[in-house]
Amino acid sequence: MATWAIGDVHGCYRSLRRLLARRTFASSDRLWFVGDLVNRGPRSLETLRYVADLGDRATLVLGNHDLRLLAVAAGAVRLRPRDTFGPVLAARDRDQLIAFLRSCPLLVREEETVLVHAGLRAAWTLPVAGRRARRAEQALRDPDQARPYLEAYRARAATEPLPAGIDGEVLDTIRVMSLVRAVSRRGDPIYDYTGTLADRPAGSFAWFDFPGRRSARARLVFGHWAALGLLVRADAVALDTGCAWSGTLTALRLEDRRVEQTENVD
Repeated sequence: MATWAIGDVHGCYRSLRRLLARRTFASSDRLWFVGDLVNRGPRSLETLRYVADLGDRATLVLGNHDLRLLAVAAGAVRLRPRDTFGPVLAARDRDQLIAFLRSCPLLVREEETVLVHAGLRAAWTLPVAGRRARRAEQALRDPDQARPYLEAYRARAATEPLPAGIDGEVLDTIRVMSLVRAVSRRGDPIYDYTGTLADRPAGSFAWFDFPGRRSARARLVFGHWAALGLLVRADAVALDTGCAWSGTLTALRLEDRRVEQTENVD
């Protein structure tokens, strides 16, 4: 049994099925999805149903687009014209699919391998990141408790006062694990940067290259940063290769770093 980490699917259901149909993948293999299972691509409903039906074979960490779907479903934010997960909200099994998403973690750790959608703060050790993730997951799984966090995590700048009842540490954890790409010289997240590694703001770092990062001995597997593309290092594995942007969908076998890719066929 192997474990494959799979990059951001973004509703590219046909591409996912085409990739997994290859003989390289065994029916017993575990599939680790780096998040952003939905939105942007045309088949979020089919993708979400398929992964949910995989049961224990699949592990999904929540990405920012998955959280957006939860936010719209909870009435925390409005559906935007460019959102493509409307069929999920209208589906007969909507409640089951939303419950599945709410049950998904923000971070998964097996020994020194960590799966997360976007990244970690440089000051977090793996035990600290794990504890913070569990607290944030608990908040997101309760629909009533989750709503204010889903309202605040994108709508408010990090410097704005927090609404009553929101734990700042929990909100910070959700933001960092689902949104971070680059960080400032002080290590503060730069959430709105989407460019390449070479073109990042002067004096900034990729979050995984910040000096003294306390999780540096681990292998961190993530997505979210399509402009970064495929990156395979001992300490950092980036798998978002822009499938929804006419790029490719990428999977990496964690045991030996074998890479499988397919073009977008959606």
